[in-house]
Amino acid sequence: MLNILFNCRCAVKVVVSSMSAMTTLILWNYAVCAGEIAQPEKIAQSISPPTNEQEPPIEITVTGKVLNQPVFSPFRREGTVKDSTRPVYVITGEEMEAQGARTVREALRFLPGILPDGTVGTEVNALSGQFIRGSNSEQVLILLDGRPINNLGGGGFDLSEITTNNIERVEVLPGGGSTLYGSDAVGGVINIITRRPTEKVTTQAGVTLGAYGLNEQTIQNSGKIGDISWVVGYNRTEADNNYPFSIPEANFEGTRKNNDTLYNNFNVKLEANLGKRNTLTVSSLYLNKNQGVPGGVPIPEPQFGQGYFNSLTDNNRKYTDQVLTDLTWNSKLGGGNDSLITARVYADFLNTRFENRSGTLSSQRRFDNEQTSYGIQTQHSWKFAKNQTLVYGFDYRNTSARNSTFNYSTEQQTLSYDDSLDQGALFARYEINFTPSFSVNLGLRQDFSSLADGSFTSPSVGARWTISDSTNLRANYIRNFRAPTLFNLYARGSTFVGNPNLKSENGDSYDIGIDQKLWDFGLLRLTFFSNTISDLIAYNFAVPVATYENLGLVRTTGIEAALNVQLAKNVYAFVNYTLNDPRIKESVNSTEKDKELRFAGADSLNLGISYETPQGLYAGILMHSLGSYPTNNTNTESLSGYTTFDFKTRIPLSDNLVLTGSVDNILNQRYQLFPGFPDAGRVFQVGLNATF
Repeated sequence: MLNILFNCRCAVKVVVSSMSAMTTLILWNYAVCAGEIAQPEKIAQSISPPTNEQEPPIEITVTGKVLNQPVFSPFRREGTVKDSTRPVYVITGEEMEAQGARTVREALRFLPGILPDGTVGTEVNALSGQFIRGSNSEQVLILLDGRPINNLGGGGFDLSEITTNNIERVEVLPGGGSTLYGSDAVGGVINIITRRPTEKVTTQAGVTLGAYGLNEQTIQNSGKIGDISWVVGYNRTEADNNYPFSIPEANFEGTRKNNDTLYNNFNVKLEANLGKRNTLTVSSLYLNKNQGVPGGVPIPEPQFGQGYFNSLTDNNRKYTDQVLTDLTWNSKLGGGNDSLITARVYADFLNTRFENRSGTLSSQRRFDNEQTSYGIQTQHSWKFAKNQTLVYGFDYRNTSARNSTFNYSTEQQTLSYDDSLDQGALFARYEINFTPSFSVNLGLRQDFSSLADGSFTSPSVGARWTISDSTNLRANYIRNFRAPTLFNLYARGSTFVGNPNLKSENGDSYDIGIDQKLWDFGLLRLTFFSNTISDLIAYNFAVPVATYENLGLVRTTGIEAALNVQLAKNVYAFVNYTLNDPRIKESVNSTEKDKELRFAGADSLNLGISYETPQGLYAGILMHSLGSYPTNNTNTESLSGYTTFDFKTRIPLSDNLVLTGSVDNILNQRYQLFPGFPDAGRVFQVGLNATF
């Protein structure tokens, strides 16, 4: 899979003397980079946590802000973009507000290194799909504040479940991350960082109204009294999504029905300072969603093609009820800030119910999936010499999942699987700066599993060489893996049969890149990569009893590139381009060999131009273009791709009141992400946000 992404940065000098000015600067840079800017807050795992003192005035260049952006995922500790040998891309909460992104899935739309469009629609509740370097959604690890939340029962995690009102930033780390995070990080890592408490008691409230019945209300309260600080919030999002559409291939025109959705999401985070050297944090996220499942229009040609078995459903529903909670203790050792121990215990409860109530009673079913996960993370981040840092620790996760089917006609319940999986690991990452301009990092992880063939060793190596103040070279190798899901292993349904003898998928990721400052007006980041995933798990129909097997190998080559520039005073532009070439090298189906892997081979182009002022006024035009891509692995069917233009604006009405607005898909370009599944066309939304 070939990926090119341009992500640029302007290089204008500004002086920052207050937190308000810092926020203004971040919004300045939003349209320029669509997502990779430093924030003043520090993440919970920081070796040097934020102080209560006001920062003195400092001189900052916008290019410097990009490279100094704090990130956690490449290091498993606090670091910056410029210190990472890995390409990493970030979107902040301020940028999500300016873009009108309602969920994490939507927040990824203009970032480099990822194809985030999904395959089932563009409405707020559309199931997410994230394709990174030839991987699918199950092969991308999702982290919440640095710990895994992937569904080990069925695989992946739907990023449309998490609304953005509680998000500080999202990091996308292409190229895998098994050395630090273990299973599922074959293609890359997405790390969702939630908000931390503010120093002063602050309440933020917002209302957004939009096309097709969109009605969103959010409220967040944050503050600190004595040694106790908190963040408490709520988001309610409702939409009908009953838009008109047509599917020319099926000679169909109509209105989308049974496509409504209702979110009720709660978040809470409490922090207690136990003296000056210890912090205890408890965090919980409750995600509740009730939505219609409208299905797709049947595509008559080709017979038995990708859209042939679609059906429109008037009564099908999906319910999700999820709780993600953890308790974290941070302790600084010694008398300085160079040694930090972090210990975390977490518990997740993921419940999904799908009701098929369309058609005759004999065909109506209810599918229940319940997953419970308990985990432990312990690590020590230690800068034991001026030029050397070591991060090492232990991870453990137990996951139990139960999947069953209820037949409304016979009133009988059938159990598909009820099993559990244990995963543990020891890991270490050592980094040494041989000179101020040259550094190397070495990583090693040994995973253990309750699976018969579940143990895996994941080494990594990276290097960074600063040739000059303007040029930085980087190179990496990472060994990655993904353990089979409980569904892959133990499913006992009438259609899908599991295979307990499956091996883990595994992969090798190589990349080499350059970060190049362009005089005093821009920044170019360019990465060439090769990503191989072998022992791919797929369903094999060419055997007496069809089941899952390790069947394939995919090799993806590509380029990720990103460029940002300042065109004139207060006028900025960005462009990023992802070129993908994922090729199937081994498959049980000989007709798939050397063909392009379906969906993951689309080329993506994003660009934008904006006008921004220091007072926070923002107006921008953004373009998102996805090239054509095959929808099957024999490449006999494909979709033509699409290009959309969006208008975004942010208007400060006062110091405490902000008006936001957007018109997406201005030209009303109609397209399909999967055969028979339409987009929503032109949509708009207007929001009013208050801080007091």
